[in-house]
Amino acid sequence: MPGGGTRTFLEPDHYEAGLGQVQIQAIILPRDKFRARLTWAELHYLQVCRCQEDAPRIAYLQFAPGLAFVTFSADSGPLPVWRGTEMQADDIVFHGRGERLHQSTPGPSVWNVIAMDPAQLEHYGRALSGTPFYLPAEGRTLQPSQRFAASLRRLHARICRLAETKPKIVSHFEVARAMEQGLIQMLVTCLTTARARAGDHIKRRHARIMVRFEEVLAEHLSRPLRMPELCALVAVSDRTLRSCCAEFLGMSPTQYVLLRRMKEVRRALRDAKPHMVNVAEVARRFGFAELGRMRSPAP
Repeated sequence: MPGGGTRTFLEPDHYEAGLGQVQIQAIILPRDKFRARLTWAELHYLQVCRCQEDAPRIAYLQFAPGLAFVTFSADSGPLPVWRGTEMQADDIVFHGRGERLHQSTPGPSVWNVIAMDPAQLEHYGRALSGTPFYLPAEGRTLQPSQRFAASLRRLHARICRLAETKPKIVSHFEVARAMEQGLIQMLVTCLTTARARAGDHIKRRHARIMVRFEEVLAEHLSRPLRMPELCALVAVSDRTLRSCCAEFLGMSPTQYVLLRRMKEVRRALRDAKPHMVNVAEVARRFGFAELGRMRSPAP
């Protein structure tokens, strides 16, 4: 059933849970005091979402494989970095099914999401373009014309504005259908007329390395990992891993590993029963032999 709404978050973990509204799993690591506002609308075949964040942060995202995702930036403010590439104002990212990737923001930012049933998107893609249309095996950064990109942002913003200020209108069957049809038509126009961003394929190898890096961390968060062991587990050289982390995360591998472990400690403490939790025991579980070692890493 169509509908929408908006919500403000002061805790990164709660914001991650809120992104589940559009079936995005996330690991958010703030670099400053955190505040975010999430606005969403569910129509018939698609969902739209606007993610407004007040501070810089790093995120590792995983998109649900059962949906097709397109993301793009708002028309103002700092632009996010997807897969180590700073977006340009009119870029859109057409994500692969179930894609996992890093995104970082240099400051307060707004990024937009369209999630759609893959079969429906392929159907509309073929019908509206008159040519074969398929979802990409890997995510692609596309550059539609400035006019088409602006129209896509405008239609998306109009739906989010209604979801935020007049959610009952969004839930009206015919209104939702009309808004959805206009947005789908412009989305398909952007996807079928855009050119692929030059050099995008070069980032894909590094993106795969960073996904493997996250897989290794997920398996070994209970203990510190020194660089030689970390590189061996990821199966890359020290130089390559440092270069990829600088490119995708803006920090060294060891700094990021420490932040990830600290996040797991905070999450465990948050979820534990207050009268039963032992802070020292939780810290040791994630490889911190001394509580003093849990300080934030140097930038």
